Amino acid sequence: MSARMKPAEGAMTLAEMKEFAGFSAATQRYVRRSLDIGLEREDAMTRWSRDVVEAASIRAQARMYDRLNEIRALLPDDSGLDAIEPFMAPLVTVSAFDLSQGRLTTFSAYRFLYERLVGAEVRPWLPSAFCSAAALPHLHPDLRRKLLQSISEAAATASGWSNRQPAFYPQWVEKVDGAASLPN
Repeated sequence: MSARMKPAEGAMTLAEMKEFAGFSAATQRYVRRSLDIGLEREDAMTRWSRDVVEAASIRAQARMYDRLNEIRALLPDDSGLDAIEPFMAPLVTVSAFDLSQGRLTTFSAYRFLYERLVGAEVRPWLPSAFCSAAALPHLHPDLRRKLLQSISEAAATASGWSNRQPAFYPQWVEKVDGAASLPN
């Protein structure tokens, strides 16, 4: 039975797919690219770079994502204040980079990506990291407003978080020529 997915797991995976499908095309592309970089799944430069500007952005993102292992290692076991600074400082810094790219324009897109980059254990820390990064002055005031308005009261004040790991990790999908796949 362990090799088969339980009905609840299938429903949760489907919910994750539906959430991802609700993001804009630019957000979907950025999430897939970020997962390729952050989880070292693919050669992001080969897969995602369309021009020199995007290549530079991918290199900058890869340098920033070098901190992900540190963030994962420093993830606090509890909410003790002594563990917050070493963990939150790099999390907010990496978050600020991602938000400044203009592709993660809502808390739900940010949360979706970071649950996968860091793991389910990061969920309690995401609202504060997001709000901190979204309020930084390097972002245009209109983007700051949009980002901060995107976090719901429920997300900002949740009393508990699921520890269930994400099941759906979106990846690049090659386009199929529809005419070539049709029978004659």
